[in-house]
Amino acid sequence: MMNASPAPQEIFLLKLGEVVLKGQNRQSFEDKLLANVRRRVKNCGSFQCSLRQSTIYVEPQSDDCDMEAAWTACRQVFGIAAVARAVPCEKTVPAIVETAKAYLGGAFAAAKSFKVESKRADKTFPMNSIQLSQAVGGDLAELFPNVAVDVHSPDLTVFVEIREKYAYVHAPSVPGAGGLPIGMGGRAVSLLSGGIDSPVSSWMMARRGVELEMVHFVSPPYTSQQAQDKVLELARLLTAWTGRLLVHIVPFTEIQEEIRRNCPEEYFTLIMRRFMMRIAEAIAKKANAGALVTGESLGQVASQTMLALGVTEDVTTLPVLRPLIGMDKVEIIRMSRDIGVFDTSILPYEDCCTVFTPRHPATRPRLEEVRQAEAALDVDALVQKALSGETWVRVKSTDAPRIG
Repeated sequence: MMNASPAPQEIFLLKLGEVVLKGQNRQSFEDKLLANVRRRVKNCGSFQCSLRQSTIYVEPQSDDCDMEAAWTACRQVFGIAAVARAVPCEKTVPAIVETAKAYLGGAFAAAKSFKVESKRADKTFPMNSIQLSQAVGGDLAELFPNVAVDVHSPDLTVFVEIREKYAYVHAPSVPGAGGLPIGMGGRAVSLLSGGIDSPVSSWMMARRGVELEMVHFVSPPYTSQQAQDKVLELARLLTAWTGRLLVHIVPFTEIQEEIRRNCPEEYFTLIMRRFMMRIAEAIAKKANAGALVTGESLGQVASQTMLALGVTEDVTTLPVLRPLIGMDKVEIIRMSRDIGVFDTSILPYEDCCTVFTPRHPATRPRLEEVRQAEAALDVDALVQKALSGETWVRVKSTDAPRIG
């Protein structure tokens, strides 16, 4: 009696995205991306990761690898356009057909129609892509006579890739995170408030390859420990995409109280944000970061009109990146849900941006008037005192949740 053939060993094929468009510096992008993939699957078991022909191969090296966790991690690596579960086999039609039967048998049982799409990356293979699809499709049609061939709109598409060492059989790919490998877009400091916008803006810049550090301002007793924990939990959720994050926590109570005592009410928010930008820039320069990131969206609130943004940016010398500037709230909320931070973002804990909110904020502020109002404060002393009270927390994806 013959023994049953062992189950095919599944691997992941990660298809490179924008990286393939790079020129002379493509190698550095690929090296960074491969290193990022290795780092992300490290906690899921022993995997061998290699890059050939614009594809990263993620192969388990032991039976105790957590394949589902690794699959999720691979889908969240910036720089990957698509991810597929696949099984390698010999580069022969019988081996490909047998592998498809074993690996995709369940999918065939649920389908009413199928087709085969082939890609011949190894040009030494004797059949072209059309011939291979016809040969494999014909044999599969005989093995699954109840599943019709439909080359236009099939229920199931069987993908066959002929590559350097093996043939690979897989079902349709799923989208990856896209973007560029983190670490290739420079470093920036992102202002993380605890609302809906700032985690999304941080994610969008990370997707462009920017390595981030975060700054959060706290105003006890007006803001609670729960509010701070909420922000650290948002950072933890973002690390599924960004890798570990350093969160700078800056005391802001005295600055806000001084603003309330000495400045016109309509300028409270604008002057507060000018202080935030000064402090964030000081932290950025110490971290060798080249830009600041905010979650501002044009016209969303009074402090985000075009004139107000100009007043806020007046105190900085670093570029201020605003990836949400042209998005509306519905789009931002949708992205927040998609990246898994929305439910935490809407937890009802006050942050310092809601402290001493003016009843009638200035929507068309004049820069000189704001500067005059701010002259009543010892700006440098307040900034230095806040920086002297700075603490920081290093957040990792493996940390326990901070909000129950």
